[in-house]
Amino acid sequence: MTDSLRDQLLGLGFKAPARPAPSRDERRPRPDDRSADRRGPRPAGKAGDGRPRPAGGKPGGNARADDRPGAPRPSGSQGQGRKPRPPREDIDLAKAFAIRAQREKDERIEAERLKQEDARLRREARAKLETFMQGKALNRPEADIARHFEYGGKIKRIHVDAEQLAGLNAGELGVVQLNGRYLLVTAAVLDEAEAIFPQGVALRVDPAAPVGEDPYSDPRYQVPDDLVW
Repeated sequence: MTDSLRDQLLGLGFKAPARPAPSRDERRPRPDDRSADRRGPRPAGKAGDGRPRPAGGKPGGNARADDRPGAPRPSGSQGQGRKPRPPREDIDLAKAFAIRAQREKDERIEAERLKQEDARLRREARAKLETFMQGKALNRPEADIARHFEYGGKIKRIHVDAEQLAGLNAGELGVVQLNGRYLLVTAAVLDEAEAIFPQGVALRVDPAAPVGEDPYSDPRYQVPDDLVW
């Protein structure tokens, strides 16, 4: 408003508006304030709190070369914490070891599977042979002649009489091993037993073979029962 209007309002009893208090920013000395000039220039390298100011740095801090504008940053600053990749030769060697270890593991598993399968088949064959041999053994309690033979890498024996001994040596009879016992059977039963479980055939004499191939077939070579091996 103009001074004439202001004077007229004051004359009518209106009071002039109060001036606002200066803010903190207004109370601070401005760069062009002459009071700042009276303080004089500050010594070079001194901060306002008396501590030495490094050139180009902040009070109380050390200037870092990588803080300057345009300074190159470390190559790992963006991917900090990422492990370096191993050489390709190490990767190929580790892969080869892993492949070989897996192949050996598969071979062990397959070998164990075949072993268990063979044991299962043997158990089934033995059970079938046991059923088949019911009532077919020709062993006689009164037989007193020990007929020795080789079976499983060891010398075994079965007691027979003179007639049965002649039948064994002629190939008309044979011996089947079942549950730790040696059973005397006919040649026909021996053939069927061999078809069921070949490992159960303990003695089969070939009548066409020379006598020298079976030294235990001659009664002269029979070992007495009271002899300790």
